[in-house]
Amino acid sequence: MQLLRVENLSVTYHSSSGPLSIVERLSLKMDEGEILGVIGESGSGKSVFALSIMGLLSTKMVMRADYLNLDGEDLMKMSAMDRAVYVASKAAIIFQEPQASLNPCFTVSSQLDETLSIHQGGTRKNRRVRALELLDSVGITKPEILLKLYPHQLSGGMNQRVAIAMALACKPRLLIADEPTTALDVTIQAQILELLVNLSQSEKAGLMLITHDFALLSENTDRIGVIYSGQLMEHAATENILNSPRHPYTRALLDSVPQLGDRHVKGSRLFALQGQIPAMDQLPVGCRLGPRCPKAEKQCVNKPELLSVENHGKVRCHLAKPSPTVKKPLEQEEQ
Repeated sequence: MQLLRVENLSVTYHSSSGPLSIVERLSLKMDEGEILGVIGESGSGKSVFALSIMGLLSTKMVMRADYLNLDGEDLMKMSAMDRAVYVASKAAIIFQEPQASLNPCFTVSSQLDETLSIHQGGTRKNRRVRALELLDSVGITKPEILLKLYPHQLSGGMNQRVAIAMALACKPRLLIADEPTTALDVTIQAQILELLVNLSQSEKAGLMLITHDFALLSENTDRIGVIYSGQLMEHAATENILNSPRHPYTRALLDSVPQLGDRHVKGSRLFALQGQIPAMDQLPVGCRLGPRCPKAEKQCVNKPELLSVENHGKVRCHLAKPSPTVKKPLEQEEQ
């Protein structure tokens, strides 16, 4: 069953110098219980895409989409208030900095109780029982003690577990994890990732893992969407992405991970794509990767469209061979 369907989602930032395109005509789909990886360098638009789904964009940002369906309802047909209520009951987001998402002035008990009061109601006693259950479900061994503590009294890993418990309070159908392991050490990273995957499987919830690290996605995702400069560059099954990437940017990201790429020679420097993501007010002509792309050709001065590639997925590149049945860009197709 399809859980999330996004078609041609764009986000514009209204700056003092004029409107800037942060995300451009991005389309993705997720099924119930699926784990989708969203990857790209910092500044590629991954977090803005997640926030637009959740309705948490700043007032200077405007989101538009042809279609934004979450669990059977088109959010674009709802009023702002109705959409906020509906999304809060169906989706939750976990941020990369748990210390920033938790209030340092209140105990864990107070913050969990407030969340449960909003989403489930009930008596304070029942909410406490549920809070203990949530903390236990995220691997906290002594939840009774932890409830009395403040965020500054906990480690980064414990704070992230509390943040996950709060996200699970509304029993979300879609759980978005935005760089959930960035500030944690390697051991805790593995524990948090395993926890998220297990929770997704046990609750049959869709999990969107947003990261810039391919190693985190290689063994845990069903499909991967690669984003660069606000555009979807490639979207395919994880196996296809890892074994036969069709976009030069995807290939470059893989090559920056020694155990996944082909360019690393033992004892040499790690591979890194030259240059950096262009500023949104200085976008290059044609392909946005063009100035950095090691395979750029003359035709790359023309804007590439997102096309379906046979036996693979979707690719935005002039060098990719589209399926013979594709007659027009996917962004213009009627679903």
